This record gives sequence, structure tokens and C-alpha cells, in this order.
Amino acid sequence: MLRIIISFSLWSILLGVNAQHLSHEDYIEKYSDIAISEMERTGIPASITMAQAILESNSGNSRLARKANNHFGIKCHGNWAGPTIKHTDDSHNECFRKYRNAAESFKDHSAFLVDGERYRFLFDYKATDYKRWARGLKTAGYATNPGYARKLIELIERYNLHKLDEGVKLQLADKKDGNASDTNNDSFVLSTGKHPVKEQNRVEYTVARAGDTFASLTEEFEKMRWELRKYNDVPEGIEPEPGQIIYLQPKRNRASTDNKQHIVEAGETMWYISQKYAVKLRKLYKKNRMEPGAEPEVGDTIWLRRKKPRNR
Repeated sequence: MLRIIISFSLWSILLGVNAQHLSHEDYIEKYSDIAISEMERTGIPASITMAQAILESNSGNSRLARKANNHFGIKCHGNWAGPTIKHTDDSHNECFRKYRNAAESFKDHSAFLVDGERYRFLFDYKATDYKRWARGLKTAGYATNPGYARKLIELIERYNLHKLDEGVKLQLADKKDGNASDTNNDSFVLSTGKHPVKEQNRVEYTVARAGDTFASLTEEFEKMRWELRKYNDVPEGIEPEPGQIIYLQPKRNRASTDNKQHIVEAGETMWYISQKYAVKLRKLYKKNRMEPGAEPEVGDTIWLRRKKPRNR
């Protein structure tokens, strides 16, 4: 039995499978050398590469990173002839690239930028100018998230990733003094204005405070007048209460892979569950074969990712 366990562990290491949840610090220490190597080869700032990898792979803990060594969420596209993996992202069972190891993923990410026509202007920037690179990536349409550049910059500055652009190997003191950050990207706080911004199910949100109104939050986050009410399924005439989650982007069609079902507790409504998991309210009703406006009973199972089977 011992021999089998040792063999399995070795096989996991060879495949690059992470047996434990990596913190941001662990991830940076493990892969920053690859980011520096790619910077020297292509001119892409190592800080940018690392920050993108942290966000896209949840510091190596995402399913794509664990099962396919895909650290940047790159889809197959028409020119990909290598191994693939099916993964549900914006659509069901989309095709994503699969790599033999993390180094291949980092190299393919570099090629994605180097060969992409719309990213060509970025290489006019200095490799040490991470802010221009971050904003340039957003301008070029690398991500649809309006806060993408801000997130990259905050990660770079929080973990001093800009030192990687000088070829410096980081000594992450945070990890040694017990002040390590949360390992879950859903807890990654962005210091934006008066209200910090977090993420749930890859949707940005903030938490309402006493005195907040949809009008004041709309002004602070520079939204259209209708956006916040629509994103949060809140009609006119109702204002946020302190402690209430306010999504700054549209909620998603399904919950994250970690949240497949929810058992209803006393006082919980479909709207509450929709807000808790960042799932659109109308989609939640549809998944559970319920009429809009109906409410569940205590102990009911609410399906968050798949449609409820007819016999349940």
C-alpha cells in the first residue's frame, strides 16, 4: 500500500497537479521564474504575466489550472491543434487548451499577446511600465471586466510584483509573518473610492453602508441610472440596506463550480439566494422549475448550476 501511495504522489507531481490549495504567495514563488523567463524572451512584463495568471487561474486553484495546466483560461480557437478540455465558462462545455505543464501555458500566453494584432501597440511600452501595460490590455479588449486593469495594478502593488520586471526574485515576507492574504479571489478587496470591491462568482460587488442609495452608488461607480437596480433585481422605490450585497455587473447564469445546490433556511427567499451566489434571479427560477415570484420552503433544495430534474 505504501508503494502505491508514493507512486501516486510522484505521478501527481509529474503531471503538475496541485494537491493543496495554493495561496497567492505560494503561487508567486512557484511560477515567478517562468514569468521572468518569458519577459526576457518576449518583453512582456513579468509583473503583468503573474498578475494575469493569479486572476485567471485563482492562483493555480481553478479547474482549468489543475486539470489542464491552463493558467490563463485560453480557449481553443480555430488554430489550436493540441490537447483540449471541456469546461463550462460563459457557455456550456466550451473548448479550452490543455498543456503538459504550466510552462507551456505561460509560453502560449506570451504567444497570444505577441502574435495578436490588437496587442502590438503594447510592446512600445517599457517592460517596467506595468500601469500602461495593464490599462493597454483593457483598451485592447483582453477582458470585458471594466475593473480588469485596476485589479492587475492592485495585485502588482500588493505583492510588489513590479520587482519581477527588474529580474528580482521576491521574498514574500507576508507569508512568514502570519499576515498572508486570503487564498480565495472572491475575497480579493479592491480599494476603489469609498466602497471596497470584491468578487463572487466572477462578478464584482460592494457592500452597502448606512445612508447609501442606488443613486449615490450609481454616481460613485459611474454607472448608468438603470444598471445597479437591474443587476440586483431591485425595483424602483426600494433602497439598499446596510450590509446588502450590491453587484456592479450582471450576475451570471449559474453559480460557481463549488456551489451546485443550496438548502433553504428560515427567512431565505429566491432573491436572497440569487444575491448570495451571484446568479440571475430569472435563471434561478428557471433552473428550479418555479414560477417567478414563488418562494421556497425551509429545507428545499435549490439547484444553482443545472436544471432541477423533473422527479425531484
